[in-house]
Amino acid sequence: QVQLVESGGGLVQAGGSLRLSCAASGRTFSNYVMGWFRQAPGKEREFVAAISWSGGRTFYADSVKGRFTISRDNAKNMVYLRMNSLKPEDTAVYYCAADFHDTITLKTQSHEYDSWGQGTQVTVSS
Repeated sequence: QVQLVESGGGLVQAGGSLRLSCAASGRTFSNYVMGWFRQAPGKEREFVAAISWSGGRTFYADSVKGRFTISRDNAKNMVYLRMNSLKPEDTAVYYCAADFHDTITLKTQSHEYDSWGQGTQVTVSS
């Protein structure tokens, strides 16, 4: 298994930026795809972004494309989500997740990911 711990959430004004971090431990980090999801109150968890094992492939939800950037540092067992031009509709709990079954294919369904962090709250005020 792998343990995932998110950090970096907080309260920010619309138009501002945040960088979320996810620290992984317990398994060879470079062997799997990582993803970020989010869940707003009363809504289902939704895909935000995913990154391949090497970082060479990324994929984003249309709602965040051009504003968010996912990256990883395998030497540090970290994955990041840089969020720019934040909007009130970005308010949610953000989760990082690991897909142990793939190194390249970037999946967007939450049930396809095997391990999850506890989440970090992001609140964007208007």
